[in-house]
Amino acid sequence: MQVSFSSKVLLSTAAFSVLTACQFDTSPPGPLRETSVNIDRGNAERAQVDLDMGAGEMTVSGGANELVQGRFSFNVPSWEPKVDSTKSGSRAIVRIMQPNKHHMGGNRQYKWDLQLNNDVLLDLAANCGAGRATLDLGELALRHVQVHMGAGEVNLDLRGTPEHDYEVEIAGGVGQATVHLPRGVGIWAEARGGLGSINVTGLEKQDNHWQNDLYDKEKVNVRIKVEGGIGEIRLIG
Repeated sequence: MQVSFSSKVLLSTAAFSVLTACQFDTSPPGPLRETSVNIDRGNAERAQVDLDMGAGEMTVSGGANELVQGRFSFNVPSWEPKVDSTKSGSRAIVRIMQPNKHHMGGNRQYKWDLQLNNDVLLDLAANCGAGRATLDLGELALRHVQVHMGAGEVNLDLRGTPEHDYEVEIAGGVGQATVHLPRGVGIWAEARGGLGSINVTGLEKQDNHWQNDLYDKEKVNVRIKVEGGIGEIRLIG
């Protein structure tokens, strides 16, 4: 079953800020640089990972031996990502952030390629501005996922075999998001449109939400909440 709807409402403050909050760095691009990140897991059993990219290309997947591993590629020196990490007992907090001044164009290049640990219980927040984000999270031990879209394209792949319930929140911007949902688990989705459209495939409409026939019958259930912006969001079950 496929359902599509659009509703015209006032432009939200969040979507407006995506269009107006960027500060532009006019520094000319130089040679391409690569740096790496490797954050030790230690005794961490749970982690909060915040990824904040204003413009560029972000790829996130599982498979890290440590808590976070990966590489950054950029050719504007002032865009080197800022990485902060702290640990308290068995809980770790990691924040990776692009400096505030960003403006893609010309020959500017900016890429993050990150891997996260599959076994650590994860709260992930990704702020994706102008550009493309590919979030392949199906192998991870997810607890909560929050994605804020900007003016780019987001591909969120949750297909996998989760062992416990988790929640997903998606805030739409002016771009496009495609979300592939896991199978063999219960799915419950609430979607509210902005100026764009929300398309739901593979789930049945139930009053003010969508769900599959496994919801509340399987051991694992995933709940999704979508707030549309002025782009397109697709949920594929």
